[in-house]
Amino acid sequence: MPRLFTALEIPRNAAMSLSLLRGGLPGARWIDVENYHITLRFIGDVDWRTANEIIDGLDRIERGGGGGGGPEFQLQLTGTGAFGSKKPHSVWAGVSNNPDMFALQAEIERICQRLGLPPDPRKFTPHVTLARLRASRVDDVVEYLSGRGNFMTAPFIVPRFVLLSSRDSVGGGPYLTEEVFPLHEGRSSFASSEEQPASNVW
Repeated sequence: MPRLFTALEIPRNAAMSLSLLRGGLPGARWIDVENYHITLRFIGDVDWRTANEIIDGLDRIERGGGGGGGPEFQLQLTGTGAFGSKKPHSVWAGVSNNPDMFALQAEIERICQRLGLPPDPRKFTPHVTLARLRASRVDDVVEYLSGRGNFMTAPFIVPRFVLLSSRDSVGGGPYLTEEVFPLHEGRSSFASSEEQPASNVW
């Protein structure tokens, strides 16, 4: 069974802005543009029965407001940072705080725990991974981030979340879209052609 995780997609125009952050950091393995995403909940390797139960549970998240999932919401990518202060292992772009995103993530977490999965040990820190680092020097990472702290994309609408799978043990893609969960019933596509996801999921 492939590794599963739930995520939000990055529209193409925002992904193109992210791609401008590539380069200028020795030891970085840059994520391909089509694999940018915001992880909501890493699920991991599960059997097919559990995977189907997870899909069934995610499909029942109430759409269109009032429920844990809520309606469509707006996000913006802003700022950059790194994980691993003494030994940096990845650099990322930040995500604006939105209560609807956190409510959706919490509902997904509740569904996973209800199905017997262990709680996610990591605090939800929404971000888009830009690169995995291999022996990058702290000074180089600090210099890279110092020139990109004012990064910001235009706001975009999030109309759905997805269940993705990865068959790469290293991480970073390629990812396969297993299921799509619209956040607003009767609306399953982005608002305009300019806001299509970077990945070819339709």
